[in-house]
Amino acid sequence: MQRPAVAHVARYGGLVLAELPPPYLAPSLLSMNQPQSSSFSTTAVAAGRSGGRGRDMSKNRGVSAIHRTGPKFKLTAAKYPLPKPVPRDQLPEPAKTPKHGLWGFFPKSRETLSTPESDGEHGRPWAIPELREKSWEDLHRLWWVCVKERNRIATSNYERARLMAGYGDHEADVRDKAVLTTMRAIKHVLRERWYAWEEAKRLYEKGVRPDAEVFEE
Repeated sequence: MQRPAVAHVARYGGLVLAELPPPYLAPSLLSMNQPQSSSFSTTAVAAGRSGGRGRDMSKNRGVSAIHRTGPKFKLTAAKYPLPKPVPRDQLPEPAKTPKHGLWGFFPKSRETLSTPESDGEHGRPWAIPELREKSWEDLHRLWWVCVKERNRIATSNYERARLMAGYGDHEADVRDKAVLTTMRAIKHVLRERWYAWEEAKRLYEKGVRPDAEVFEE
């Protein structure tokens, strides 16, 4: 398909085969001597066709954001009054909510950045034997206390990175690891109870019934 095109260019274009470009560029050489044309209508032609009277019938003609030319007719929004901005000194004071739930993402001092001393003041994580004695409600409550504490630590870490404070990262990481250890221990205890429940249900389906003396003791 490429060799006939190259021969056609060499024959009618007056080029020597040795001077021709590679065959894959032959289609571009065919269009070199052809005049470019476009079917796009200019504004004058389009305006002359409007109604056969030679005038522009388009209502949007002349509206340009670059040249800052507005429309030739009033918009429907012009009859409605536009709101005016209120100065800052005239704005009402926002209502104070000292018990708002979002304060849980910040330290007790309600500052955006916690200090290393406040992050360092914490106890050890809960152990698994201690959590085994807790009820479901206590474990549920302790879990969400840990989630809230981790959110607070993450907020302080984000603010510390934004301000490039350069301190407090070690204390925050140690406290976060302690909270994460407690959460893992809670999941371990709940997993044990789930396995015990599945085993008890399996034994009950087999017909095994515990003795009454076990419950009396």
